[in-house]
Parts: sequence; structure tokens; C-alpha cells
Amino acid sequence: MKKIIIKDQVMPNLNSILNLYNDVSWSAYTSNPEQLEQALKNSLKIWTAWEDDLLVGLARVVGDGCTIIYIQDILVLEEYQEKGLGSQFLKIILDEYQDVRQIILLADDTEETIKFYEKNGLTQVDKYNCVAFMK
Repeated sequence: MKKIIIKDQVMPNLNSILNLYNDVSWSAYTSNPEQLEQALKNSLKIWTAWEDDLLVGLARVVGDGCTIIYIQDILVLEEYQEKGLGSQFLKIILDEYQDVRQIILLADDTEETIKFYEKNGLTQVDKYNCVAFMK
């Protein structure tokens, strides 16, 4: 495996984006490619991971950047998972937004996901005597 480089504020082309999101089976995003591309463009910040010209990972944050951010997406091509790239994305985000009062992340309720985020210093919302709502 060659060296992977993380870049910030580099917008990949739509085919690279779709390849990444399809690889991790995030079909809710890929069912409307133009909307996905616009969502990425409207993000507060985006980071991408590259091996040469191959997009291997992406992370993005939405929010105001001062009082609240949502870690919206962290995804890595399946072949590149479990090599520390997701943790590296999370560290970059948490370092950059360390002064933000609320950092929120909504993720799948799987043992693997919970382990990953807890390992990286995040705490489940119920530990803060809070409740989350969605529509």
C-alpha cells in the first residue's frame, strides 16, 4: 500500500465520491448523486484521503463551527479500513474543533461502531443525561 495523504477542502469529482459511498453501502446518499455533491459542497469542512488519484476516505463536518458541529460522515473504502484512517480523521476533526461546545455524531447502533467511537474518545449521549431526537 502506498502512502495515503489527507487533504482538507479538496472536493473530489462525483465519480470518486460515488465510488467511495457505494463501496461502504451508503445508498441513501448515492440514490441522489447531485444532492450528495451539493451536500458535500455545503459542508462546513471536508477532508479527503488519497492514495495517488484514488479517493480512499472522506470526513465532513456541518454546523456553525463555534458552538456546535455535527460530524456528518467518516467513511473509508472497505479495503483500507482497520488501518487507522478513520481514527486519524476523527483526531483531525476533534483537534480542529476542540473549542466547540457541542460535537455531535449520529451513527449506526452496532458493536463495531460503538467500539470505534468510544476508543476515539466519544461518549454515548445517554451518559450526559440527554436524549436525541430525529425525524
